[in-house]
Amino acid sequence: MSTACHGVTGEVRAVERSRRGGAALELLVHGVGGATPEKMLNDPRTVRVTGDDTAAVYRRADDVDTDGRGGADGGRGDRPVPEAYVWSNLTSGNGTRALWLLLLPFMVVNLAHWMRPAGAGRTRVVRCYGLLVRLAGLSLTVLLVAAACEVALDLTAWQCAGTRACAERHSWLGFLSPEVSRGGWWSPPGRRLALAALVPGALTGLLWYLSHRTWRAYESQEPLDRTPEPESGPAHTALSRPGFWYGRRLVARLRAAHTAAALLTVAAAVGTAAAREDRRPGGPLALDVLGRALETALVCGALAVVWVVCRRGRSERRLDRRVDAHLVRRLPLAALVLLALTVVYAGWSRPGWRSEGRLPGDATFGAIALAQGAVVLVLAAVAHLLHRSGAGAAPGGRSALRGLGGPAVTMLACALGGVMSGGVSQRVSDWLDGTGTFLDGPPVVLTWQASVIPVLLVVLLALCALLGRRTVRLTRAERAAVAREYGADPGDPARTGRIARARAMATLTDRGPLVVGVTSAATLLLGAGALAGAFGTGRTPVRATEDAPAFVQGAAQTAQALGSWLIGLGFILFVTWGRRAYKDAGARRTIGILWDVGTFWPRAAHPFAPPCYAERAVPDLTWRMATWTRATGGRLVISGHSQGSVLAAAASWQLRPSDRGRVALLTYGSPIERLYGRWFPAHFGPAALAALHRDIDCWRNLYRRTDPIGGPVRLSGDDCGPEVDHEPLADPLAYGRTEEHPLPGPVLGHSDYQADPAFARERERLLARLHPEVPAPRTVPEDGDPP
Repeated sequence: MSTACHGVTGEVRAVERSRRGGAALELLVHGVGGATPEKMLNDPRTVRVTGDDTAAVYRRADDVDTDGRGGADGGRGDRPVPEAYVWSNLTSGNGTRALWLLLLPFMVVNLAHWMRPAGAGRTRVVRCYGLLVRLAGLSLTVLLVAAACEVALDLTAWQCAGTRACAERHSWLGFLSPEVSRGGWWSPPGRRLALAALVPGALTGLLWYLSHRTWRAYESQEPLDRTPEPESGPAHTALSRPGFWYGRRLVARLRAAHTAAALLTVAAAVGTAAAREDRRPGGPLALDVLGRALETALVCGALAVVWVVCRRGRSERRLDRRVDAHLVRRLPLAALVLLALTVVYAGWSRPGWRSEGRLPGDATFGAIALAQGAVVLVLAAVAHLLHRSGAGAAPGGRSALRGLGGPAVTMLACALGGVMSGGVSQRVSDWLDGTGTFLDGPPVVLTWQASVIPVLLVVLLALCALLGRRTVRLTRAERAAVAREYGADPGDPARTGRIARARAMATLTDRGPLVVGVTSAATLLLGAGALAGAFGTGRTPVRATEDAPAFVQGAAQTAQALGSWLIGLGFILFVTWGRRAYKDAGARRTIGILWDVGTFWPRAAHPFAPPCYAERAVPDLTWRMATWTRATGGRLVISGHSQGSVLAAAASWQLRPSDRGRVALLTYGSPIERLYGRWFPAHFGPAALAALHRDIDCWRNLYRRTDPIGGPVRLSGDDCGPEVDHEPLADPLAYGRTEEHPLPGPVLGHSDYQADPAFARERERLLARLHPEVPAPRTVPEDGDPP
């Protein structure tokens, strides 16, 4: 084990100082999946000392009265007072969390916003990056609502209700059919569309409600008031800004813009068909003028929405204490009024109007896909420019995909949105028209997009086979390393194989950029081919290849049928998983783990994404650490496991520099560099982590080679840099049966780091380095102490 940060002599003197005064506190923060306070504190009797049912701090019942004021050690000798911060209900609470699965594309595009490279001094380029991601997020909102319009307005109200055979097969649509209802009041096409607009309108209202509700619950935690730190230098990170975890202002603005965009999308779907009918020769002049006026108003509203999304980026330079009331209230209200006028306009009587073919606006999905592809390409160019400019400012950086992680993830978000939209449309079309003879079906571009899914799956299967082969080879190599490290030659082949396999499988996490990059590139190329086929032929793949050779026809038929089946199956599995998670607490907790990783970041690109739990958790930890250190002058070690280590680091950044210097950080199974440092280099890059290490009193990190999530922090070149990472912990602790371990121990991987004796040793070493007084600058060693 390496020496302490202040040297051996300095550590001895720190121990003497710690015994003279100052209570010690160990603040435990659990990781993904959550944990009970009883398990974290290793005591069945725990008491909540502060917090609520959503997130709280717990102590053992015997430690409730220990506050660090009555004595030098709080009445516990040299042992620290343990506290457990439990935040699992922020992500895996009640059954409504399962509904967040429908918001998955929004969550993914929000992640892309924070994946930008660390471009030093490129403010305008950074703003351009954020603008492009916000535009991609806006396109996803329009895509989701357009899919709802496709199902409710086009397939159901326009095509099925307008076709007698389809309406007779579905009796609940009889009152909308001109033939079945014998010219009923709801049978004209405009009134059918006006009634069907309730479905996408209700979806928009639901999204607004969920965003508003979580906005009030999660983004209302004001941070500590303090002076912002200087924002210059490569070591600066936005996570240290006072308003970083208080994003009410931005979310409110984006919510207003996206709600208005959704309502305008519904209005355009309803009004376009009526306006086209009024433009025919001999049509009513008054309705034609009104239709053109409404279309002009729709265009102006769309421009206003785009202006708000482009103009209103995130800013943490000051606390967001006010909400732009006029913008937040009037923009959605204006869009709602415009939708109401459009519904009245479309429902006006037009004798002789019949619904034929698909609803006008078939090219909408193609235009959205084309715009998304263009945004991704421009975003890739911007990200590459930022990565090149920031390479010199962050030596040792390991940015995923050379800074192109954000564009790649944006492409995946758009692909998820397309799959969900196409899946819904395809399943509803098949349900309404089981024989495939009555309806024209969904837009051609959705059929082309579904047809390329089998090709994408072949690419992914080939990539999985390649990774599997590499894992098998690495397992063979690790067998020799395991036997050498444990001195087990020949040993037990089965046990050696299990340990070697665990190590090899853990390395798959480091192949994540390869998987994301290949998937994103293949999706972009195949999507471009689908757009070219749809726009070039105007027909489905099967019909477009009618005159082609038999082999090509067969391939097109197979791809279209298999793609339709796969996209439908995927959507059904998606809904089934959500339904199971709503009823099953275990499945709900699994989904909660996904949100632990995906919803750490504030909603900066999409207001309808699942809420950011860190906007509650980070202020909780910051307030607890600040109040303890200021009230007691004592020692504090914050111990974070897995995602809890990321929360601990984020909370430490939020402390005042004087409070930060009284805190020691113990991380274990931490993804802070392995995942966050690679995928979010602007915020967890080497320079930012090194600055945090300099500011806090000391930092130790524990990890195992069998851990698929945690890894080393890789800090070096600092006065304490090489000592951050402990040497890899043995897993299992013993190869076979020993005096200390009479039964064979399991391979722990990512769990139970406290079971290793190194955990207790490192905690004691950190406590020994801390003392009640504000520590002296690390660059000034004590007399006789090595630096």
